Amino acid sequence: MARLNYVELPVGDIAASRAFFEAAFGWNLTAFGPSYAATEGRGTDLGLQADPSEATAAPLPVIEVDDIVAALAKVEASGGTITRPPFDFPGGRRFHFREPSGCELAVTQMADH
Repeated sequence: MARLNYVELPVGDIAASRAFFEAAFGWNLTAFGPSYAATEGRGTDLGLQADPSEATAAPLPVIEVDDIVAALAKVEASGGTITRPPFDFPGGRRFHFREPSGCELAVTQMADH
């Protein structure tokens, strides 16, 4: 079965975006030159592309967590901007946010957690 294994986001400030994801979610991003950083071996990896000539349109990646309340607090404390407060959907709860470079993402907690 096919599965999502990598998401690449165009970012305007590689340092700010990298610091945000490391602080908010505890991820370790490896720099692959001055305009690219990525997680490695996490199942579904995240790449940050800061070279405008290489950037593509960004999808809305969704990050699954065990504690949506704690994740919301960490996102805000790390410099994220909430664009849609937590809401229920069939199967769980979710909120949307923008990270420091303006990419919009979502965080979800499934109902069984």
